[in-house]
This record gives sequence, C-alpha cells and structure tokens, in this order.
Amino acid sequence: MIPFDPLLITLAEGLKETRHPYTFVSQEGFKELLMVPSAADKALPILPKVAAALKGALVHADGGVFERGLNGLVQLSAVVGPALNTHLKNLLTSLSKRLMDRKYKDGVTSALQKLEQYGGKESLGIIKSKIPTYCSIYS
Repeated sequence: MIPFDPLLITLAEGLKETRHPYTFVSQEGFKELLMVPSAADKALPILPKVAAALKGALVHADGGVFERGLNGLVQLSAVVGPALNTHLKNLLTSLSKRLMDRKYKDGVTSALQKLEQYGGKESLGIIKSKIPTYCSIYS
C-alpha cells in the first residue's frame, strides 16, 4: 500500500523544481502514482493540499514549471473527476493569464477541454466564470 499523504503532495510540490533530475522524478512520480489502482480514493482526502501545490507550479514564472503543473492538473482531473471542481476557481486564474501567451495557448486550451470533460457539466460554468472566451467541447 502506497501512502499518498505525503507522497503525492510532495511530488506535486516537486513540479516546481527547475533542475534535473528533480524535474523528472516529480513529473514521472506524480503520473505513476495517479495510475495506481484506487488512486482516486487515496487522492480525494488530500485533494486540497495537492491542488494548492499544483497552483504553486501554475503561477511559477518558469515556463517548464508551468507546463508540468498543467500536465499534473490534467492527470489529477482524470483521476478525481468532478471532485476537482471545488478547487478549479483557484487554479484557473493562472491558466487565464497564460492563455494570452501564444506559446501556451494550445496547451492551455487542450487542458481546459480535458478539465471540462473530466469535471462534467458543472465544470463548464466554473471555467466560463474565469475564462469567458472559453468554448465548450459539447457545443
């Protein structure tokens, strides 16, 4: 049995690292841990802490850190689904800012579509409240 608390939180915080091998370990560890059977059940109790750690990566000035945070957010959303919706408002502010940057526009748009897909209908209203220009994948 793998202890998600504090391992998943530590890996999420590690996404802010900028030096190899820490970047690799945190990214791969985060992804692999979320692939464990019953990962959703283990991640739900610590979701607020993981979301806070991901926000740290999403607001980071380094573009590579932002991209790792974005990938982590999508991976987490795929596992916990609509449970992430309560934390989306806090996470979307930094996505909204990066959406204006041509370099990240496609990646952020793709991530938003996946967040909507995994988060269900409720997530669309949350996304639209922070990013009014977003177009639903279902329209």
